[in-house]
Amino acid sequence: MAGNSTSVVLAALFANGAIAILKFGGFVLTGSPAMLAETYHSISDTGNQVFLLIGIRYGGRERDRDHPFGYGKAQFFYSFLVSVFLFGIAGWESAKHGYEAVMHGETTAVEGAVTIPVVAAEIPGIWVNYSVLLGGIVFETWALVKARAAMQAEIEEKGYSGYVEAFRKTSRTTILTALTEDTIALAGLGIALLGIFLTRWTGNYIFDASAALLIGIMLMGFALALAWENKRLILGESLPDDEEQKLRATITETDGVASIVGLRTVYFGPEEVLVTADVSFEPDLDAETVERRIDEMETRIRERNPDIGKIYVEPDGERAA
Repeated sequence: MAGNSTSVVLAALFANGAIAILKFGGFVLTGSPAMLAETYHSISDTGNQVFLLIGIRYGGRERDRDHPFGYGKAQFFYSFLVSVFLFGIAGWESAKHGYEAVMHGETTAVEGAVTIPVVAAEIPGIWVNYSVLLGGIVFETWALVKARAAMQAEIEEKGYSGYVEAFRKTSRTTILTALTEDTIALAGLGIALLGIFLTRWTGNYIFDASAALLIGIMLMGFALALAWENKRLILGESLPDDEEQKLRATITETDGVASIVGLRTVYFGPEEVLVTADVSFEPDLDAETVERRIDEMETRIRERNPDIGKIYVEPDGERAA
């Protein structure tokens, strides 16, 4: 699955890097507030992918003495940095610039013309913006298709009901971040395109400026939502309740098990779950039989949930669940 995550992130990195350059060129030539907001957006998206790639690489390191359960949580940490540092700053700068344009702006250079020396012709600035935004939509659609395919595979593999449940439960934060970022990016491109078109059509700068403000607010909202989802995993979230119930059923169905005294689960990385269980066995079983039953139990647990890596079963545990 790591390779799948990497390909999704690389696709988004390529798309966002190219789009950021095009948007900045459009802003320089036309002075559109919406184009500047979208430039901030794409720069943050590009940095986002760099951080996610670092998280994937760092999280794939083998466990050592200092990190006995590995470095899987690194992906959660870098995804959290993306949401707070990159999207928060980009959202704030976009919203601030849009607000200033709404309150104090004047008709932007979008109505003017720019000279394109290569073709020795004058092209209205509005067509520069249209071309950049439509090109961005093509790039982002390509990246979104790859991210959606990866998330759809995750939904089918885990049996989620849809994207809402996947957003709440998945531990594959790199794909979650890329999918959400690509969706927000397409929405931002659409808003910018609409704002610039309405300004051109009406001659009123307020539409272009308002688009920049709306893009900033949208980015900050996404930053908060993504930070919240990563927080649950950084703090050590357990398996969802329905998954834990299936796990309990697998344990109690094992021959010789009398009851479950205690059960704990926690994510230590994307698709890396630790399980500890205190299990009471029937009193007439000898030590060799108990050991054999535990081996059978662990095999069945892993067959039911491949995400579970480490399993520690303590016979006749006395702690309460």
